[in-house]
Amino acid sequence: MLHRKKIAFLLIVVIALAAVVVLWITSGRSSETVIDYPIDSSGLLSVGTYQKKDGYQSYINHYAKEERPLEEILIPAESYTMVQGMDEPTPEAIQGLTQRAVRTGADGAMEWQFHVKKAGLYQIDMTVSPAAGKDSDVERELRIDGELPFTEAKSLMFQRIWKDESTEVVRDARGNDLTPKQMEEHLWQTIPLKDGAGYEPRPFLFYFSEGEHTLQLISVKEPMDIANIRIYNPLDLPTYEEVAKGYESENIPMPSDVMIKVQGEDASLKSSPSLLPFYHRASPAVEPYSVSKQRNNVIGGYAWRAPSQWLEWEIEVPEDGLYTLSMKYLQNFVTGSSTLRSLTIDGDQPFKEAERIGFPFSTSWQMKTLGKDEHTPYLFHLTKGKHAVRLEVSLGEYAPIIRAVESSILELNSMYREIISFTGTVPDTYRDYQLDQRIPEMTSVFQKHSETLLQIGEMIQSPSGGKERAAILNTLAYQLQDMAARPDTVPSRIETFSTNVGALGAWIPTLNEQPLTIDYLIVASPDVKLPDPEASQMRKLYTGVQQFAASFVEKYDQFSLTEEEDKVINVWVTTARDQALILNRLIADRFTPDTGIHVNLKLVPAGVLLPSTIAGKGPDVALEVGNELPVNYATRNAVADLTQFDDYEKVTERFHPSATVPYQFNDKAYALPETQTFPVMFYRKDILVDELNLEVPRTWDELMALIPKLQKRNLQVGLPERPLNTMGNETANTDVVTLPPNPTYSMLLFQNGGSLYKDDGMESGLDEEIAVQVFKKWTDLYVNYKLPIRSDIANRFRTGEMPVVISDYTLFNKLNVFAPEIKGLWEFTSVPGVKTAAGAIHKDVGSSGTAAIMMESSENKQEAWEFLKWWTTKETQVAFGRELEIRMGASARYPTANLEALDELPWQTSDLNNLKEQFQWVRGIPEVPGGYFTGRHLDNAFRKVVVQGEDARESLDYYLRYINEEITLKRQEFNLPYKK
Repeated sequence: MLHRKKIAFLLIVVIALAAVVVLWITSGRSSETVIDYPIDSSGLLSVGTYQKKDGYQSYINHYAKEERPLEEILIPAESYTMVQGMDEPTPEAIQGLTQRAVRTGADGAMEWQFHVKKAGLYQIDMTVSPAAGKDSDVERELRIDGELPFTEAKSLMFQRIWKDESTEVVRDARGNDLTPKQMEEHLWQTIPLKDGAGYEPRPFLFYFSEGEHTLQLISVKEPMDIANIRIYNPLDLPTYEEVAKGYESENIPMPSDVMIKVQGEDASLKSSPSLLPFYHRASPAVEPYSVSKQRNNVIGGYAWRAPSQWLEWEIEVPEDGLYTLSMKYLQNFVTGSSTLRSLTIDGDQPFKEAERIGFPFSTSWQMKTLGKDEHTPYLFHLTKGKHAVRLEVSLGEYAPIIRAVESSILELNSMYREIISFTGTVPDTYRDYQLDQRIPEMTSVFQKHSETLLQIGEMIQSPSGGKERAAILNTLAYQLQDMAARPDTVPSRIETFSTNVGALGAWIPTLNEQPLTIDYLIVASPDVKLPDPEASQMRKLYTGVQQFAASFVEKYDQFSLTEEEDKVINVWVTTARDQALILNRLIADRFTPDTGIHVNLKLVPAGVLLPSTIAGKGPDVALEVGNELPVNYATRNAVADLTQFDDYEKVTERFHPSATVPYQFNDKAYALPETQTFPVMFYRKDILVDELNLEVPRTWDELMALIPKLQKRNLQVGLPERPLNTMGNETANTDVVTLPPNPTYSMLLFQNGGSLYKDDGMESGLDEEIAVQVFKKWTDLYVNYKLPIRSDIANRFRTGEMPVVISDYTLFNKLNVFAPEIKGLWEFTSVPGVKTAAGAIHKDVGSSGTAAIMMESSENKQEAWEFLKWWTTKETQVAFGRELEIRMGASARYPTANLEALDELPWQTSDLNNLKEQFQWVRGIPEVPGGYFTGRHLDNAFRKVVVQGEDARESLDYYLRYINEEITLKRQEFNLPYKK
């Protein structure tokens, strides 16, 4: 023990000396700074390429010369003239409001009539309060006189208001700050109708002719109370110079020696529950700070990046006067540029310049005093008492740039599809396709977008001349320019062209996302000297040594400290740290207080469960295990049978019957389902329906009839090869032993009445005639119809090369984040089915998922069972799913297996209905000893037919023998009945 202490001390000394040298070398280097400059994007107006068809820009340009009358029209919500698809609301008197409020449901429509005295452009504000629902923002579609004025009016967002449940700091057993729970603050808000994506920084304007009109709100998601609708035109904001002159004329005093500091993590209100305080340990100057414990000392970060997200702080000033407003911030996300915010105080923007406040990039913490420049701060008139300071994410001058780029992507992808309709995706390099004659507009389209992208590239590069942010813009622009000049080279460059357009789509979030981290805000009199935002070099060195020493003591992979408790179970989870933190909080808040059972939660790497179990050091409960594991371990007596508990059957009523199938064997059950996913069909409305005038296929016959029509234009249908994980990506596991049966084959087999196994799993069912016919039909899709064996389905769906894709429904999550430029252009529905003689369509699909298991070696089985029951309840699954989406966004929507919990997650009503429609046809894929050979050799047989050209029946029969032999060997090994 003494030798270990000496070694540790020597290591600390060595590291300290090395740190001194590094600090001495770098002491003269300053972090990169960027001038906070506004981008002049007005030049894009002359290009005229960014206006989407039926979009707001086209709409407002059509009415650009119309007047903006000062007339005001106030429509009480209770004066509605039509209700459809929802219960008739009962107007209720609300304290503080002059009108009675009405409630609109999560679906249905409500309409009002009103009269306009003077034609012109008007802004529409609504006084609303989101009602209790699924904790997501409210979404509505607006129609005027029964028509959609522009596409953006199809999705109008109304944010909920959130706050920390308690202002007191709560810590776990190890002394780390827990993330505060979020609760909704039900406040009435007056919200202007505007673009939720932030591409239009100012509220929408609507044209009304003189006379009678109707305004209809169609519910898309979540219920909402409405008090009134106001149609008017607000006055223009004054400039700061005009406001400052008013200060002088009013003789407003200027206090001295006043400095009020508000910690960023103490935000009073927020627009999203994902805006959680978190800990930052890189700088000891952050307040509060600990070298070894987690302290929630900052707020914002990458979570505070989406347009329209806001944080609000309450600040109390001691006397009336003029004050400066400063923020200590970290903006190390967007290199070479500023992230933008708009400022309001007590709900109003103080002056025009407050619409755009830039926070420049630096690798270090900075102190920013709002002003024209660092020597000329803005002064804000604050009266004595409390004030609300709100910062909202704004795209500012980036908005038209993003619109232009998205429009370019859509038009270039359309041109790409037009080109491959003649050349195919792999053109003959020795053939002259004469594309400039077949597609006369091709060169002009290339030239136009080349000019647009070059112009944008010049706008966004940093003032110092750095061009890294514009690299992909310039690359694609030069390629377009060259292809316009030499159209004969287009076929040979079509693959590179598609790749560059895809890269441009991936580049959009670098502008669309505006992250910012706040440590604290300061309201001060102009004479006060502000604190240094960064710690001294010596303090950093001292803190680094302390952190190194603490690393020998702290257990960062363990979330609980309950090993000494009487009732304690060990739970292992292999997911990411965010999921583990959420689960730990739920256990501390709900499970342990209700049951008295303590949980030692541990985050472990994947693959550690088997060796730990063999070594006798495994957990009581393991979460997020794959479908193949429970039965596989159970045959080796490693996993406990859950049917030993009297209420097992009652617990399984929470799930679809198919969800438990993979975990049942020999009348026993070895797991409870956590997640369950299955295929659905995604399709591009703009291509399939609008452009090609084709119908969405309902059966496989219709799909197979559709394939040649798409292939005439060199478009394809995408089919899944492997199940997707919960983030919408193909499973990364390449281990052929655990390769599951192909989802397409399982789908066709189940729809035609076949099964993967027979005789209680003693033999493969693939020797049945129906299984052989299905295998032939499946391989024919690739042999005769030439569907691609492997492809990037998400990207090809994005470009439109695959306007119809069958994939796991979690692809929905990926597309929402991965392809923002096609939002509203695609939908999903149930998969194609097989029509019976009676006219019914069977749409059976196989499912995949994850499960929670109890280890047979557990000495606390009853306590472990209580945990499994609690974990799979509706309440816990809803709480976990919502918290996961709160922290990670819509891309992390949780595919829970609990049916009631699925209803409570924030799906749009139409999307949820489509999921539930397909859920009726979900079938579980059983797991049997030796069954891992099924997926492996099914894939081998498939490739033998498709790649090597072998006969389908003979190939399947060849590998069927290996499958049955392995099943028999495993059943013999585990002393189970087998087929002789």
